[in-house]
Amino acid sequence: MSSRIPFGEWAEALVEWIALNLSFLLDAISGFLKFLLEAVSSILAFFPSVTFILLMSVVTLILTRKVLLTIGVALGLLLIDNMGLWDQTMETLSLVLVAAGAAVLIGIPLGIMSSRNTKVEAVVKVFLDFMQTMPSFVYLIPVVIFFGLGNVPGMIATVVFALPPVVRLTNLGIRQVPRELNEVADSFGSSRLQKLSYVQLPVAMPSIRAGINQCVMLSLSMVVIASMIGARGLGYNVLMSIQRIDVAMGFEAGLAIVIIAVILDRISQNIGGASKPL
Repeated sequence: MSSRIPFGEWAEALVEWIALNLSFLLDAISGFLKFLLEAVSSILAFFPSVTFILLMSVVTLILTRKVLLTIGVALGLLLIDNMGLWDQTMETLSLVLVAAGAAVLIGIPLGIMSSRNTKVEAVVKVFLDFMQTMPSFVYLIPVVIFFGLGNVPGMIATVVFALPPVVRLTNLGIRQVPRELNEVADSFGSSRLQKLSYVQLPVAMPSIRAGINQCVMLSLSMVVIASMIGARGLGYNVLMSIQRIDVAMGFEAGLAIVIIAVILDRISQNIGGASKPL
């Protein structure tokens, strides 16, 4: 009878070793991310709801040049304010913005490196497959051990969950740049950085934008799960409604999440007014 390979015990030992020997690094990361979250949350909370809705409407109109979309954004935010969920929505939005921003800042360089080197792509692909197929609840266990409870561990779990599409679609977009364009850039003596900045990234931008859009949507979908480890916002309301079997609270929080998801999705898809209309 063959003996069982103790994968679980190895993973537990690794997590314990990291928590014991790299606590100084984990504390530094936690402090920095907490500062970012509090800064973004303070900025969002600084504006009264009506002022924020007006500013958001103006920004939407400038970015998308779509009047109907701008009206829809304003009406959706007014509905959230009417339901009394404005503060929770701003907490959720700050969590999503910081998590998605971190995922983009990490994912785009990884995608660029993967597009330049097949061996790097093979290694990164293994980790991305692992991150996408591993149940999201499993991320919460080591994150809680490393960072405790609260918004910071929730944000880190969200980054891990939302990172893969940015890396994959950045890699795909650059690899699909026509060979003729690369050859033209080489013939003019462009450096690798110049070719990347002026040829590859602009041509790959639709694919990269799609990756950023998916990253934002995945970040928002993680807020309910992140509430299980202390993340605040609309996800916490959903969690409380489940525990209390409160249909009204759950429906209103869920509706607010849907509204924010639709707003972020439509804005990111229609920046510049080039995409399909609302």
